[in-house]
Amino acid sequence: MTAETADVQIATWVEAFGAALSRGDIVGTAELFAEESYWRDLVSFTWNITTSEGRPAIRAMLEARLADTQPTQLTPTDEATDVNGIVSGWFTFETARARGIAYVRLREGRAWTLLTSMEELKGFEEMKGRRRPFGAEHGVHQGRSTWLERKLEEEEALGFTKQPYCVIVGGGQGGLALGARMKRLGVPTLIIEKNARAGDSWRHRYKSLCLHDPVWYDHMPYLPFPDDWPVYSPKDKIGDWLEMYARVMELNIWTSSEVTGAHYDEAKGAWEVVVDRDGQSITLHPTHLVLATGMSGIPNVIDVPGATTFRGTLHHSSQHRGGEGYRGKRCVVIGSNNSAHDICADLWEHGAAEVTMVQRSSTHVSSSESLFKFGTSTLYSEDALDRGITTAKADLLNASVPYGILHHFTTPTTEAIRKQDADLYARLEKAGFLLDFGDDGSGLFMKYIRRGSGYYIDVGASELVANGSIKLKSGVGVERITENSVIFSDGSELTADLVIYATGYGSMNGWAAKLISQDVADRVGKCWGIGSDTTKDPGPWEGELRNMWKPTQQKDLWFHGGNLHQSRHYSQYLALQIKARMEGLPTPVYALAPSHHRE
Repeated sequence: MTAETADVQIATWVEAFGAALSRGDIVGTAELFAEESYWRDLVSFTWNITTSEGRPAIRAMLEARLADTQPTQLTPTDEATDVNGIVSGWFTFETARARGIAYVRLREGRAWTLLTSMEELKGFEEMKGRRRPFGAEHGVHQGRSTWLERKLEEEEALGFTKQPYCVIVGGGQGGLALGARMKRLGVPTLIIEKNARAGDSWRHRYKSLCLHDPVWYDHMPYLPFPDDWPVYSPKDKIGDWLEMYARVMELNIWTSSEVTGAHYDEAKGAWEVVVDRDGQSITLHPTHLVLATGMSGIPNVIDVPGATTFRGTLHHSSQHRGGEGYRGKRCVVIGSNNSAHDICADLWEHGAAEVTMVQRSSTHVSSSESLFKFGTSTLYSEDALDRGITTAKADLLNASVPYGILHHFTTPTTEAIRKQDADLYARLEKAGFLLDFGDDGSGLFMKYIRRGSGYYIDVGASELVANGSIKLKSGVGVERITENSVIFSDGSELTADLVIYATGYGSMNGWAAKLISQDVADRVGKCWGIGSDTTKDPGPWEGELRNMWKPTQQKDLWFHGGNLHQSRHYSQYLALQIKARMEGLPTPVYALAPSHHRE
């Protein structure tokens, strides 16, 4: 099929779709979708992040939201494509409140997938481009204040004489990305960071840590890395970038500050957030509270009998700073995912006498090179940029694949990696390493989405496991710890000077329990992982990540996190939702998810 024919197909479908919407023909609109179809909406129609699966669900969403949304001005853009009979194309649209962009995939003339994304609110656009501030105040004015004086005045007032509309807990990439979005939208926002400097959450990790995702995947909003930035960034370099980012983007951030408690006042419709700011207790009264504490919750420290009697060093991986000081020591690392592998390799490099990885369950391994070659480079690479796929376009293409069918897209990638790295996999299994390739062979990314764990992006440690440099105890549990050893469920024992729990983290709602209350944490339920279905009874999935970047069962409480890509992209939708509420726009939420208690 020629590109022109693909363009005609997209234009024909978009015209029919727009006409059906404009005349309020919900049945006719749904008929433009295939029987197996998915409409993923990022805020523009639903004031939520939702996926409607199949014609009945699409009809239900439109019955609830079409009259209020009032979509118009549907206009195809860019050149359409045809790959193996799937015709895909972009179009822009407007609603009563916003402007958006959409991406549709057609099979035999009907929509298989549709993504609709809110890009900006009408009348409340970001002050950028032709709308940027003038800056200079030409002329002669008595008592004028400089930019620096105004900035210092704002910093001194926020939280004291002027309350922030939003408080963000956490000054890592998530909190800073969202803070930058809020700044551009004119939402008074204060970021609370417990460390002394922005970026310290990276600096304080173990010494050898580098990003496992390539640079094109990791840009922050508005300010991409320079074009000579390394493909894989060292953690201290990321820390310095984040600190610079907070300053250049003029974010209001309290460092050396920690939220010690929060309570939602129903009568006032606002939060009471108590902050210990360098020893001073301050109570803030924001309307919205965002927990931007990463994709993880509180460190998961397993309860092992006898651990308190251990005479060596024992700590969670979050407390581990590096392999220095452990030369000649016998080290046991409990866990077999990213942190466990990195820490084991670092200990080996620093001359530990013996390093043993304890693998309690199977782990998926993908080499960094192969994952980039067959996976991320399609959308995030120099080659992708040469094809006109900017970071913003890549983010939308990434988001355009609903989670319900994402495994169909990732399985071929996993199969290609499996063939590429067959020799490494064979040697790992020979060493006793328990490998898996995901529940359905869909590999690393689906494990990340579904569980947030269970994988390792290999940057060198797998070879040490395969050749025996890193010892392996696989398929066993930890029975107990003595004064100088670890005893396993099979009765074996390892003498140890260092024991590290590389056992991951709990759900993000653990922070809600700690900072607010267990009742609120229970009301919200788990974060991350694919949630239960809200339209089927029973149903295995909601079609979206639980509680992330969208309204929750606790009014005006939001969760924001993930890797740098997710922090960048989804901060846009969270900021737009909060901005709309600040401006008093009606934001009726469609399909508010129930409390998520399903694992």
